[in-house]
Amino acid sequence: MGECTHCNLLFYHFSLPQKKRRAATARRQHLKSAMLQLAATEIEKEAAAKEVEKQNYLAEHCPPLSLPGSMQELQELCKKLHAKIESVDEERYDTEVKLQKTTKELEDLSQKLFDLRGKFKRPPLRRVRMSADAMLRALLGSKHKVCMDLRANLKQVKKEDTEKEKDLRDVGDWRKNIEEKSGMEGRKKMFEAGES
Repeated sequence: MGECTHCNLLFYHFSLPQKKRRAATARRQHLKSAMLQLAATEIEKEAAAKEVEKQNYLAEHCPPLSLPGSMQELQELCKKLHAKIESVDEERYDTEVKLQKTTKELEDLSQKLFDLRGKFKRPPLRRVRMSADAMLRALLGSKHKVCMDLRANLKQVKKEDTEKEKDLRDVGDWRKNIEEKSGMEGRKKMFEAGES
């Protein structure tokens, strides 16, 4: 009962003799070419219908121009043409504004649709070993001229500084201070130091 129709079709296809398979392929090719011919004729009909519609629109809205003989009539004709140009220009401007408004609405709706679908799924990223210089070069491009050599920015230490620190360490040794201040002798020394 629960047989797979796709499997049955594959079984039927492979169990067909070679002649029948060739006939089926030929029939499929014939149908495909017939569909392409039909589509081509439909496209030609649509193009002819559009051309007829264009000619009808031009005949209706753009009557043939008849040039008058006198200067007064010619000026009136120019005024009429200018008035028509202005009205057409206003219509064009209105349609452009409507088009911009609808495209903005479409963008907003597509953004809302994107937000409603859910969070953006991040693609899996590969780890890349990169030095700080290479990273800055990739981010900043040719503007990058700063070298990220950390040792170059270190402070230079002189030998005199180390001698001063050694003297401070000797004076600041807490064990010596405790031994000196312990007992009565240490207190006596502190008392004498305070008097002087």
